[in-house]
Amino acid sequence: MSDNNNRVDVTLVGLGSMGAELARAFVRAGHRTTVWNRTGAKGAALAAEGAVHELSIVDAVAASPLVITCLTTYEATVAALEPARLEGRTLITLNSGTPGGARRTAEWAAERGAAYLDGAVKNVPAAVGAPDTLLCYSGDKAVFDRYEETLRVLGGQTVHLGEEIDLAALYEYAVGGTLLPALLGFFQAAALVTGRGLPASSLVPYTVSWLQMIGSVLPSLAREIDSGSYGEPASSLGLFHEGIAHDEEVGRESGIDVSWLAPMHDLLRRAVAEGHAGDSISVLTELLRSATPA
Repeated sequence: MSDNNNRVDVTLVGLGSMGAELARAFVRAGHRTTVWNRTGAKGAALAAEGAVHELSIVDAVAASPLVITCLTTYEATVAALEPARLEGRTLITLNSGTPGGARRTAEWAAERGAAYLDGAVKNVPAAVGAPDTLLCYSGDKAVFDRYEETLRVLGGQTVHLGEEIDLAALYEYAVGGTLLPALLGFFQAAALVTGRGLPASSLVPYTVSWLQMIGSVLPSLAREIDSGSYGEPASSLGLFHEGIAHDEEVGRESGIDVSWLAPMHDLLRRAVAEGHAGDSISVLTELLRSATPA
């Protein structure tokens, strides 16, 4: 079903902080937006903003040709949708999980007669709908093309990664893997400066500049990895290895816990033991390829 302005009717399943913002984006864009959540209060709040709140997942799915879920995991998505009839509908999942979870969910959807795209939102809820907000999708390109205009409501960077169904989950996990280590680095820095009576906020402008510098060197590091050529480093692994002693000394001097760095230090020591001290730090990619994928 669609309204007279050719805006696709959308059902949004899962109204946590991200799901609620996705629903609001569709409502603001003029789509008839049906919402469902396991706890009804969140749906009622969105109904006051113009959404259609259904208490039954069966009725919510039946209301729209396009069903978008924003739940915690693939397993939670399957459990929520199990009672509904998906035949003839397009299902798009925007949850966290593994590439294997995406493949299993695609099979589950196909068995129920639904077209399926896997997806990922790479920004915070408050950024939904912004021109620079990135959302990645994978799966049947014809299905993506059919709904691209509708999906672009959620973010200006709306990207189709390829036909393989698990690519969105793969990139969501791969890119997201930089988040917690970066945050832990900031939290360690905050513990260090606040221990001296300085505010954590004093770190922010300098940390942002540092992160921008890191972003600027990623293309050259990626070229080294893609070529397998690590012998002309801008930053050698040996320099990082020498920094291990500094990490440990600062921890002792300042009374902060630096034990979370131990696995990283072990990886650097192993790389040096294997003769990589003079190579680019990007050679660690080779050490991390320690298992054959399933």
